[in-house]
Amino acid sequence: MKHNTAEVAQLRPDYLGFIFWEHSSRFFDTEIPQLPHHINKVGVFVDATPKYIIEMVKKHQLQGIQLHGQESPIYCKNISLELIKENQKVSIIKVFSIKDEFDFGILQQYENCCDFFLFDTKGKLPGGNGYTFNWSVLKNYPSNKPYFLSGGIGPNNLDKIKEFLELPESKYCYAIDINSKFELQPGLKNIEELQKFKKAL
Repeated sequence: MKHNTAEVAQLRPDYLGFIFWEHSSRFFDTEIPQLPHHINKVGVFVDATPKYIIEMVKKHQLQGIQLHGQESPIYCKNISLELIKENQKVSIIKVFSIKDEFDFGILQQYENCCDFFLFDTKGKLPGGNGYTFNWSVLKNYPSNKPYFLSGGIGPNNLDKIKEFLELPESKYCYAIDINSKFELQPGLKNIEELQKFKKAL
């Protein structure tokens, strides 16, 4: 898989994600280039074994892990304990997929074992489905835990994002997660479009 990580890093994003799920067309199986210290490297995993996650955290010096599968609260707690045991200071981001509605009661069990939530679009694959979910669902967000807004966000969503960020439900929106809509091909980002989007936002 081709990637232009170093070029993306020059745009100074807060986070850069690397997908460690072998079924993904963006599966990352090479070395992460040297990045500026302010950029948080995040490993994206789908129902991976704790052993594999710890291995990747150590190998790539990840600052965050994004859990994109059916990981339970117990699983998340165990991962958290393993990371502490290994002296790895890593943020845990748990992903939840939404279409038109969502039972936010599910989040309560994850409050004490995750640092962030991420809301993505429910689709055939865990992430990278290329379309947005109904953001008005977030009016019912019951937590004060910061969350990432994700799911098919692209250049055409700029006005919609600006409108959303003026609404009360965006109070705990911590980051905008973008991916497939800014790709020339899986893993290879359109630098010009990313630059324009960031500047406009």
